[in-house]
Amino acid sequence: MFSGVTDCYQPLESRYRLTRGCLEVCAEYNNPVHIVTKSPLVERDIDVLVELSRVAQTSVAISVPFASEAHARALEPYVTPPARRLRAIERLAAAGVRVGVMVAPVIPGLGDEEMPRVLEAARAAGASFAGWVLLRLPGHVRDVFEARVREALPEKAERILSHVKQSRNGKVYDATFGVRGRGTGPYAEAIAALFAATTKRLGFEQPEHREEGASGMVMTPIAAPPPRGQLSLF
Repeated sequence: MFSGVTDCYQPLESRYRLTRGCLEVCAEYNNPVHIVTKSPLVERDIDVLVELSRVAQTSVAISVPFASEAHARALEPYVTPPARRLRAIERLAAAGVRVGVMVAPVIPGLGDEEMPRVLEAARAAGASFAGWVLLRLPGHVRDVFEARVREALPEKAERILSHVKQSRNGKVYDATFGVRGRGTGPYAEAIAALFAATTKRLGFEQPEHREEGASGMVMTPIAAPPPRGQLSLF
């Protein structure tokens, strides 16, 4: 998994080429790979990904939290805009690499309303699978997020912060394994149902069961059975 928490295509990767080196090793040893990134730098490694696809299960998920360029600039001013991320999906798909879209993070009261547009655009670009992760606000991340929302989207701030709590049964965040990536309560269930209905309508691959990894990534319809408990290390 490249990578569940920190993007494996940081700007310095263009110089250090550490991710590319790791992918080359995976290709040499037929090791399956899944990548989640927001960076178009992944296009540089299409040749390695094509080779990997020939010898092992390989997939790339591009994260696209917003359809609105304005909302992306407001909340993610220093990262790749949605249109450029969709172009990366298109180029990976054209090369024959299995590619999907991660609607992540889904910001309640903002990103969930744009989810269908994101999925439609990604499907048109060639994405074959999709996933979503609810906004997570552990520790001081909550204060940083709230300050940013109030500064960048003052007219929407109270609504967004209210919906964040509604998506976690009145809490700002719940780190419990199995629910941290998808939330709890009617509002979270509505987001999951919207995702499931939209991906089915658009012809995305439909997983047979629900599974949450360390990143909280959820790849399944709401109708799937609940996840098992977290496994022990030994």
